[in-house]
Amino acid sequence: MTIKHSILAVSARRLALAGLLTAALLPGMATASPFAYVPNEKSGTISIIDCATDNVVGQIKAGTKPRGLAVSHDGKMLYVSDQPANALLIVDLGKRAQVGTVPLGESPEGVGISAAGDWVVAASEITNSVSFISTATNQKVFSIKTAGKNPEHAVFSPDGKWLYVSAEEADSLDIIDVAQRKQVGSVKLGMRPRGIAFTPDGSKAYVAAEIASTVYAVDVATRTVSAQIKPGNFSNGVTIAPDGKRVYISNGKDGTVTVIDSGSNTVVATVPVGKRPWNMAITPDGKKLYVANGRSNSISVIDTASNTVSKEIAVGELPWGVVIR
Repeated sequence: MTIKHSILAVSARRLALAGLLTAALLPGMATASPFAYVPNEKSGTISIIDCATDNVVGQIKAGTKPRGLAVSHDGKMLYVSDQPANALLIVDLGKRAQVGTVPLGESPEGVGISAAGDWVVAASEITNSVSFISTATNQKVFSIKTAGKNPEHAVFSPDGKWLYVSAEEADSLDIIDVAQRKQVGSVKLGMRPRGIAFTPDGSKAYVAAEIASTVYAVDVATRTVSAQIKPGNFSNGVTIAPDGKRVYISNGKDGTVTVIDSGSNTVVATVPVGKRPWNMAITPDGKKLYVANGRSNSISVIDTASNTVSKEIAVGELPWGVVIR
């Protein structure tokens, strides 16, 4: 063996050893499983679920009636609306403790976070407004009045340009231009619109109207309804798979989740879950859907490949929804 070949062989062995050491020291970094966070309205707690085992691994005290929630993009902070306090609670997930409070409008509910992670928003039902909180300062910067009454959910488009707000008492979807900081349009829907979710490419948004028991596909470019789908009774929560191919709708009266093919806008499956399923979240790989069952005090875990429930997880009283990070 020449000197050159000998040096190359030693270098290769060192690189291989370094790789083995890295794998040993940093197990599971590339495939780390996320956590699901569940606000329990009556218990005043947040349940923490390890998505690898689907077991509850902790509880966090969060006001007296936690509802909407969002996780910061670095996974360090949890933002939770506390309805009786008219406030957004800031929870340090490392400490598993509340570390701040931001005043909001009266009766806050849905909470969302922008794709860039710079804004957290909270919809307040009684004051008909949406508050914008900077994640850099954890301070409210401004609020926007909505034309529709009783806003429940506020969801950013994937590009961050639009904020869609469901107005329950106006039977409409309010559209806010984030850059202009004002409402620029609305789309008339059926009675009591609630959950909202955008397709990954941002071309469509699906909105569930509870009393109408109808899901509306809204074309973002034209601000018109392009399709109406009938899921189960009292449709409310909406979640879309990461690849955009499936739309999931929770049906509060039926105790089911409807699976819709987004290409054809047709129902392809119905999955029985717990009582009064509400808001939901899907894992980043799209393999598991977590459904909050308000009257069962549980989370149903749906295997999205088979459209069956793989596990029922007991949480606190009256779980309102789920967020996964």
